[in-house]
Amino acid sequence: QLSAFIFGSMAVAMAYFLARVRKETPIVTLILAGVIIGSIFSALVSILKYIATDAALREIVFWLMGGFYYATWNDVHLLVPIIIPSFLIMWALGWKLNILSMGDDEARALGVNPEKYKFVLITLATLVTSLAVSTVGIIAWVGLMMPHATRMMLGPDHRYVIPASAMLGGSYLLVCDTMARTLTSAEIPVGIITSILGAPYLFYLLRTRGKAMLG
Repeated sequence: QLSAFIFGSMAVAMAYFLARVRKETPIVTLILAGVIIGSIFSALVSILKYIATDAALREIVFWLMGGFYYATWNDVHLLVPIIIPSFLIMWALGWKLNILSMGDDEARALGVNPEKYKFVLITLATLVTSLAVSTVGIIAWVGLMMPHATRMMLGPDHRYVIPASAMLGGSYLLVCDTMARTLTSAEIPVGIITSILGAPYLFYLLRTRGKAMLG
């Protein structure tokens, strides 16, 4: 878990500093840097799988599929004191996110330092995400789908999107975990369920809510 947390934080830090251009971090450059660093770390994972023993390879594959089978109450006691304050800080900065979404120039015109808040929010999001992933593995689609679904239902105001997406994502994950434990006699990695249900649902939202919002 510690190594997953360290490498996850390292990957985001590398992407952030790679995207820095003249003391600024353009969003497009940050996305491209994330793609580059993600490809490098994916290659490193492939190397680990190639040289791993059969038992270690099985552990790696199950971790990549994501699931709660290794999570314990000790993990909860470790994560909650870190994740809850980080979440509350990000929620309190929701109105700053509203301004940042308008663009860097508009944010500066309104007296908000975009680079400062980008760094703070990226750091907090990385801390929360890397801790969660180090405990349960990679559970795909939840972090991608739920904020977009919430935004389509409640609008773009991050003061409402942040808490609502957290509750919606948690509820969705509980449903998927229940299905993973009951569909067969053996527990299915929950990441498989979230991927199977997530992609069609996101497509449905884009086709329905997206048309309503964009006309």
